[in-house]
Amino acid sequence: MRLTRQADVRTPLVKSRGETVYELVGAAAALGGASAHSVAEISIRPGGSSASHRHRRSEETYYILRGEGRLVIDGQSHALRAGDACLIEPGERHRIVNETEDELVFLAVSAPPWTPDDSVFDEPGGV
Repeated sequence: MRLTRQADVRTPLVKSRGETVYELVGAAAALGGASAHSVAEISIRPGGSSASHRHRRSEETYYILRGEGRLVIDGQSHALRAGDACLIEPGERHRIVNETEDELVFLAVSAPPWTPDDSVFDEPGGV
């Protein structure tokens, strides 16, 4: 058993586009050494977004906890709000955008567990 609190994540991944990623459970030993899935809580500031990317292996589900966003998958736009879940298949290019005045907060669950080498970004550095 492993318990992780978002407040205890000392070094969240803070991206230049306004996205902050709190890895909670994952493949790394420090994240529990999970073998079947990973979980991250992600927040995006008003006007911010993730970088456009795809995953080589992992399927990913976003579950919106708070706020509203626009998810673009392979060029198609989908409005998301609190309570919505969206499955993103391996290879699908995706990006989530917060076009509102409020913070967007969601869970990202990946199977198999996300690792940095699983992401392929459209722009160098994934920023």
